[in-house]
Amino acid sequence: MAARLPPWQMPSPETLNSNGLPQGPLVETRGLSHERAENGVSRRVMAIGDWSLQPGHHALLLGPSGSGKSTFINIVTGLLTPSHGELRVAGEPMSTLSPAGRDALRRRTIGLVFQTLRLIPALSVAGNLALAQKLALGVVDRAEIDRLIARVGLAHRAEARPRQLSQGEGQRAAIARALVTRPRLLVADEPTSALDDANAARMIDLMFETADATGATLLIATHDGRIAHRFANRLDLVAPQAPVTAAAA
Repeated sequence: MAARLPPWQMPSPETLNSNGLPQGPLVETRGLSHERAENGVSRRVMAIGDWSLQPGHHALLLGPSGSGKSTFINIVTGLLTPSHGELRVAGEPMSTLSPAGRDALRRRTIGLVFQTLRLIPALSVAGNLALAQKLALGVVDRAEIDRLIARVGLAHRAEARPRQLSQGEGQRAAIARALVTRPRLLVADEPTSALDDANAARMIDLMFETADATGATLLIATHDGRIAHRFANRLDLVAPQAPVTAAAA
């Protein structure tokens, strides 16, 4: 089901479609591919071509190791410049912006859930969310922090340090931290690959619930086929078979 944006993310009425969501793709690629030089030769490591992700239509990026999932995620989040083609996020050319421009677009548009949680050990759960919010938005909204922590079921652990959390609690804290910046796009890299079947299902349930409640659109990259049936919008990747060519000097 398409998620509706909360009031703080709503654009002007003339830019909304009939479902109340922003017009135009949230992520859009045109002729996108990437090559990497290895031992003097250039090898294609990702080939997406033309693809788009509409607001509120959660998507799964599914493929085996070596199919380019992490490469694509790094391009979407502005951490890598593609060899060929263009990628736009929320209508802005992420792939051609300056480093400072990419950082700014990522801060105001994208939330990240890493495979390794990357919570700051010296800060509590609430402290991790406050820092993320301050860096992205310039302000700290304690009420919003408390609301998100409660939504992921960690109200009783708000002052706990990451080392005091179970694996499941740490993952829920990481989701809350990604959403506290009010992103339009929530990107998760292999969020279920290390979990058993029951916990993998719970994790996806939580990500759908929190994304829909906050108006974020999910883009999940994984090789975990157990969750594929949960997504109507799916991009299947295979390892590129392009011929190897001499790398440019």
